[in-house]
Amino acid sequence: MASINQTGAGIRLPNFCNLGVMLRSLLVANLFVLAAALVRTASLEAAGQEFLLLAAFCEPVLIVSLVVLCAARGPLHRLGYVPSIVVIAIFEVALAAGAVRMTAELLPGRNLSMPQVALLTLLVTAAILFYFDLRSRALSPAVAEARIQALQARIRPHFLYNSINAVISLVRADPRGAERALEDMADLFRVLMADNRTLAPIGQEIELARQYLAIEAIRLGDRLKVSWRTEGLPADALVPPMVLQPLVENAVYHGIEPTPAGGEIAIDIARSGGQLTMTLTNPFPAENRHAPGNRMAIANIRERLQLHFDAEASMKSEVSDGTYTVTIRMPYLTAPT
Repeated sequence: MASINQTGAGIRLPNFCNLGVMLRSLLVANLFVLAAALVRTASLEAAGQEFLLLAAFCEPVLIVSLVVLCAARGPLHRLGYVPSIVVIAIFEVALAAGAVRMTAELLPGRNLSMPQVALLTLLVTAAILFYFDLRSRALSPAVAEARIQALQARIRPHFLYNSINAVISLVRADPRGAERALEDMADLFRVLMADNRTLAPIGQEIELARQYLAIEAIRLGDRLKVSWRTEGLPADALVPPMVLQPLVENAVYHGIEPTPAGGEIAIDIARSGGQLTMTLTNPFPAENRHAPGNRMAIANIRERLQLHFDAEASMKSEVSDGTYTVTIRMPYLTAPT
C-alpha cells in the first residue's frame, strides 16, 4: 500500500530506510544469533559468551546490509518483487561469506563452512523478508485501507449546524461572504469524502485548515485569532491527509469557544533536517464546558501516523499554564521523481 511503504508504489518489499524496519530486522536477526548460540553450547554461561562472539560478527554485517539496501531501494523496486528478492539473497550470501573470510582469525575454532554460512544467511534473510511480507499483508490492502478510512477524522456535527446558521446570517448582509463560506464548506467536505489513503502535499493540508478557520471566523469573529508560522515550511513535503484540520478543530472547540474573550491559535510548521515538525498551541481553560474529545482526535492521528510512518513519527500533547500544545514529528518525504 502506498502510504504504508511511503513510496507511492505498491510493492511488498519493506522500506529499509525506515527506522522501524531497521529495528525489527536487527531484532529478528539477533534472535537467530541467540538461537544459534544456544544450540552450539551446553550451558547458559557459555551461550552468553558465544552470543557475544557471534553478535560481534553479525552486527556489522547487518548494519552494512541495511545501509546498502536502503541506498539501493529505488533500483530494487524497479526490478520487481521476485527479482529483487533474488538480488537481496545473493548480496547477503556474498556479504556474509566475505565477512567470514575477513574474521576467520578472530573466531578460531568457531568458523562455519561456506555452505553453512550460505544456508544460515538465506534462512535469516528469508525469515526477515517473510515477516515483513506477512506484516504488509496484515496491514494492506484490506485491513489497513479499511482502518485508515475508518480512522479519518470526521468534522463534528456541531460544526455543520453552526456553519449553516452562520452562512444563513450572511445571506442578506454579505452575499459574497456567504458565497465564499459555502465554497469553503464544499471544499472541506469534498476532502472528507475523498480517498485519503495516500500522503498529501502539506500545502493542501494548510489550505484545508485555513478554509475551516475562515468558516469558524464567521461565527466567532474577533474572538478567533490565528498565527501561522510557516517560514521554514518545505512546499514539497507530504503528510497524512486530515492531520492538521482535526487539531485546528479541537483548538477551536476546546480552546476558543469556551473562552469568553477568545484567544489565539498558533500553528508552527517547519523542516529540521530530515524531519517535519508541526506544533499547534491554543488556550485551554480550566473549566471547559465541552465534553472532552481531544484524546479521541489525538489517538486517531497518532494511529494514522504509525500506519504511515511506523516508528519514525511521534506525537506529544500537554497542557501547561492554561495552554494546550500538541507537537507532531514525522519524516520529511517528497513525491518520488
